[in-house]
Amino acid sequence: MSTILKNPRYTIIHILLWTILFATIGTQLYFRFGFIPKDFYIRTSILIGVFYLNYVFLVPKLLLNKKIILYIAVSSIIILLFIFIFEPLIPRPRTRPLLSRIPNPTGLGLDFEKNKKSIGFIKPFHSSFSLLLFIALSTSVRLVSGWYKTEKQRTQVESQKINSELLFLKAQLNPHFLFNTLNSIYSLANKKSDNTTIAIVTLSELMRYMIYEANANFVPLKKEIDHIQNYIALQLLRLKDSSGVRVNVHGNLNYKIEPLLLISFIENAFKYGTDFKGKTNILIKISIENKALNLYVYNTSSPTKSKNKNSGIGLENIKNRLNLLYPNSHTLNIANNKKSYEVNLVIKLKNVDE
Repeated sequence: MSTILKNPRYTIIHILLWTILFATIGTQLYFRFGFIPKDFYIRTSILIGVFYLNYVFLVPKLLLNKKIILYIAVSSIIILLFIFIFEPLIPRPRTRPLLSRIPNPTGLGLDFEKNKKSIGFIKPFHSSFSLLLFIALSTSVRLVSGWYKTEKQRTQVESQKINSELLFLKAQLNPHFLFNTLNSIYSLANKKSDNTTIAIVTLSELMRYMIYEANANFVPLKKEIDHIQNYIALQLLRLKDSSGVRVNVHGNLNYKIEPLLLISFIENAFKYGTDFKGKTNILIKISIENKALNLYVYNTSSPTKSKNKNSGIGLENIKNRLNLLYPNSHTLNIANNKKSYEVNLVIKLKNVDE
């Protein structure tokens, strides 16, 4: 009842449903008797009272607390009290039904007064059935509304849990990305390369994107691709021979995507795609067709580069994020052997205006 009173929408819905129900019944009684009996208003008040007594108290306090026997006992007592105490006190209409005043064309001798006794016997049974029906109705409504409320709370808890996990995963990803990028700049500085200054400027662009734009739930796909291309440009500065790096991007970029979903696969390719002779063999393809992004990354693996326990943080991070954000709208296939590493990721995209 507190939920109904606190929420005007529920109050209006309950009032509207009661009005429609009893207006329909009252109309039927009027056409049958020529008027609405006074006991109709009394019975209506009793039925509504029992409905909310069961809805507010009996179901939540007894039935939902698994006190089923006590609930059945109390409900039975209410029905018996109505039949043997309240029912006899309800005034009966004195006017005969319209049917008793209509001449009997069949000649079967319909006599309302003669059948009055049998009608009086059926009346309590009919009333108790109506009462039982309203108790069952209120029980059903209370159980369904309780289930809906519980399901809504469960969904909210899961959503909060997912958001918390995503924040944690992003917090992990940023230091991981920065650590790998600084290693690239350190390699340039150690060689006293003239490209060190360019690398620092490129890093500032990468960090600006991660700090100021990647905190949004979605970013334009074009900005995500630009971020990837800046990272690739930074890696090319440190390579002795960049001829083995091939990048191909094509398709309509007018979509949005969760930020920083693709970069870890690119990082992994540059980290392990260079052999002991300094030769790099990396192929990166990003294509957008039919509202789907396909990322293909291939790199040869050097047997001299062993992966430490922290090397897979970025990839595991992205796998977890993909499962949380695109549970039924992505496929990820990874083929890993001693000589090569191959990634094929497909994500269903959303339009910018969605």
